[in-house]
Amino acid sequence: MEYVVAAVILLVVLVVGAVGLVVPRMRRRPLPPPPAGGTTVIERPPAEAPGVEVPGAEVPVEELPPLVETPVIEEPGQRFETPEPTAGRLVRLRARLSRSQSVFGRGLLTVLSRDHLTDDDWEEIEDSLISADVGVEATQVLVERLRERVRVLGTRSVSEVRQQLAEELTEALEPGMDRSLRTAPHEGRPSVVLVVGVNGAGKTTTCGKIGRVLIADGRTVLFGAADTFRAAAAEQLATWGQRVGAETVRGPEGGDPASVAFDAVKRGIETGIDTVLVDTAGRLQNKVGLMDELGKVKRVVEKHGPIDETLLILDATTGQNGLQQARVFTEAVDVTGVVLTKLDGTAKGGIVIAVQRQLGIPVKLVGLGEGPDDLAPFEPAAFVEALLGSDA
Repeated sequence: MEYVVAAVILLVVLVVGAVGLVVPRMRRRPLPPPPAGGTTVIERPPAEAPGVEVPGAEVPVEELPPLVETPVIEEPGQRFETPEPTAGRLVRLRARLSRSQSVFGRGLLTVLSRDHLTDDDWEEIEDSLISADVGVEATQVLVERLRERVRVLGTRSVSEVRQQLAEELTEALEPGMDRSLRTAPHEGRPSVVLVVGVNGAGKTTTCGKIGRVLIADGRTVLFGAADTFRAAAAEQLATWGQRVGAETVRGPEGGDPASVAFDAVKRGIETGIDTVLVDTAGRLQNKVGLMDELGKVKRVVEKHGPIDETLLILDATTGQNGLQQARVFTEAVDVTGVVLTKLDGTAKGGIVIAVQRQLGIPVKLVGLGEGPDDLAPFEPAAFVEALLGSDA
């Protein structure tokens, strides 16, 4: 009888143990894969120490963690937006620069149209230009040229003085600079545009707007959300892409930005995309570790081929502080062009002249407002006309 009881107890223990092993496995049964289609989001596991790079060290691409693909499905019946054509966008700039017009147009022309310009008048002109963030050096050159014109040509009508001022300002903006965006695909791989800048400059938003500009001009675009330190940045960029039907490659929060950027270009190659736009994390120019990480992103992406454009996003309202930012970023990643944001409604339009004169980097795009299509190619002559105003 005792043997029977012992056998029963042993049998119960075995059954309970077997159930304990089977049930958890049943609970962990993988979910069925989502339906195919839509925008692919490529994710990597978070890096062990995101944002930290040992000087001189570089992780081979083949040692990166394997990819995990998670499709994001479009809603049935969704219609993509049609971005506004880029031609004629600067026409709207005139109204957006009304505050700058009070400095450049009405302010300067009022002084320049006086019968006799004294030293005090010229000092007033200098102060006006410096307060508009033209910069001391550029202001001195500009005023000297204007003084020479007035001396040789004498006092003229307001319309003639306006024309002289427009010519000098346009010349100061160096109209001969190459402002084209190198976005044409290469043989077997897309053009790559790296977007960099400090925190709060409007970088992710501008990246989305640049994508719309390219799509409006007939390019196919893929976004790389390499700002892995802010989950909201990746979501924001993905939303920009979904509106126009552009794919977004992203990673988990805290992941390796260089890996995401590499994957974005790889995906662009596989899908035959014209242009890959890589949005990087905003960083302060005085943080050496973060700037080194930006250099790492550049090196890893260049395993696919050279980066075609590195666009620095500058907030026009930061004035001369933006020049220091630009210098540091140029040293880190070889900036090829500047995008000035928040130019609408600011009296600091002269920052365009200062950036180009001191850095030798062309301003290629300007942000005109908060609308999705409020980004335009920069044209010096049209910009000066907007600064001076038609009623100046």
